[in-house]
Amino acid sequence: MLKKEFFRRPKNELENYNKYIKTVSPDVPSEMCVLCPSCRQTLFTGALNENSNVCPKCGYHFRMNARQRISMLADENTFEELYGGILSKNPIGFPNYPEKIKHARLESAEKEAVVCGTARIGGNDCALFVMEPHFMMGSMGTVVGEKITRIFEFARDRSLPVVGYTVSGGARMQEGILSLMQMAKTSGAVKLHSDAGNLYIAVLTDPTTGGVTASFAMEADIILAEPNALIGFAGPRVIEQTIRQKLPAGFQRAEFLLEKGFVDAIVDRKNQRKQIARLLSLHTGRERG
Repeated sequence: MLKKEFFRRPKNELENYNKYIKTVSPDVPSEMCVLCPSCRQTLFTGALNENSNVCPKCGYHFRMNARQRISMLADENTFEELYGGILSKNPIGFPNYPEKIKHARLESAEKEAVVCGTARIGGNDCALFVMEPHFMMGSMGTVVGEKITRIFEFARDRSLPVVGYTVSGGARMQEGILSLMQMAKTSGAVKLHSDAGNLYIAVLTDPTTGGVTASFAMEADIILAEPNALIGFAGPRVIEQTIRQKLPAGFQRAEFLLEKGFVDAIVDRKNQRKQIARLLSLHTGRERG
């Protein structure tokens, strides 16, 4: 009896040779490229940095760390940091909180979620605070509240305007009620600064939410925002689950807030330095007409 394999052609290793040739894909390090979450275009990080971390294809504003923003905003070599030595502790004994703080410092290369200091912007002296998104998503704990309060007190004593960049997921739950108390503390400092006749300009970036929105972020004399920034107290999903209704398209985005009067202007990142410098000049009387 013949075997089934008898009529099968012998395998020739030279046939279908192409299928054994592996196509070598270019090995591009992940640090060199980034995918734009808006238009899905692959961008070189070097070109992105040169464009103020804004996608040249669609205008999407990537998040920036605090030092990048300070470098973009302040006149060269004019920024002097204040209160950099204030460090977080574990005031309520929250489990694993010291480890989270240590990890956040390594990830962000910052000691806390806000950087404060003085600078010149377009030749105008001001106090400056910039929140750090890579430090526990810019959450506001006791140290963040203390540093922001101090920078407003510093500015009030010297009659300086304050420029503040916000980015935050809200109050830091690991510090419990002490983090929520920072809302009243910072708001009081903003009020005293304003009562003394001083200017406060806030720039809201993506995302600005929770207790930060409910306090100093929305208490400025002039409130600017970056395009499409998420700005709100509770998140859209939480609101939908609470009211059991579908929210309008673009709800809580900067453009929606501008339409409703909560934001004074939306300013592209590349124009922010010029715009803020002009506002400071108008306030000090350096620019007339």
